Amino acid sequence: MLVGDRVRLRAMEPEDAEALWRWNNDPEVMRWMVDTHPTTLHDTRTRMAEWPRNSHARLTLGIETRADMRLVGAIALSGAEPEHGRGTIDLYLGERDTWGSGFATEALRLICAYGFDEMRLHSIDLSVADGNAAARRVYAKVGFQEIGRARHAFRRAGRWHDMVLMDLLEPDLVRA
Repeated sequence: MLVGDRVRLRAMEPEDAEALWRWNNDPEVMRWMVDTHPTTLHDTRTRMAEWPRNSHARLTLGIETRADMRLVGAIALSGAEPEHGRGTIDLYLGERDTWGSGFATEALRLICAYGFDEMRLHSIDLSVADGNAAARRVYAKVGFQEIGRARHAFRRAGRWHDMVLMDLLEPDLVRA
């Protein structure tokens, strides 16, 4: 478990399937996600049951508020290869009432610090739709920098968006 001032990151539990299912069927939550196909609760439970256990290759954690231990999102660090020192982040907050609260920023700092300090990574990357200004601000606060773009790689509401590739090097992590 990774613990910050306001959030803690913990392993996902089978009972988290209902929250994931609800978030994945909320169009506003999924607005900037690539996979927006509706799913059933049964499919979500099955998918979670088939997830590999957390490991160096894929670490998936729930984002929980420390104040009330409520699951509000999920974050994953995947593709971590210690021999290359790289990994990839996926992050989202599913509970809309937590948007803009700083929980995503703290969760991102925690998992990046863990990747650098415990997993021997040197660089962590992510991709984000150029129209997702809120997420891009969160990533920049933590120290991520834009390193490239895939032009017109993502279509939402009839409009094409670039996918922005960002990365964070270990010495650039803003830890506080």
